[in-house]
Amino acid sequence: MPLTAREFDLLAFLLAHPRQVFTRAQLLEQVWSNAQGWQSEATVTEHVHRLRHKLGPGQLVTVRGVGYRSGP
Repeated sequence: MPLTAREFDLLAFLLAHPRQVFTRAQLLEQVWSNAQGWQSEATVTEHVHRLRHKLGPGQLVTVRGVGYRSGP
């Protein structure tokens, strides 16, 4: 399945920083260029969910209580 532009931006950002964990707020700021705008942290959660569906398991890792990183 093709990625949307934002999904691609999110994936590219995470892959450019291997093994580094980012909070949802940090991803909003870095990928969406929006620290406190109209998007919420649920925006990041939804995009990660969609990416996992398209890419398959293991590509994006949830670090419980912190955020996300590229896998493994």
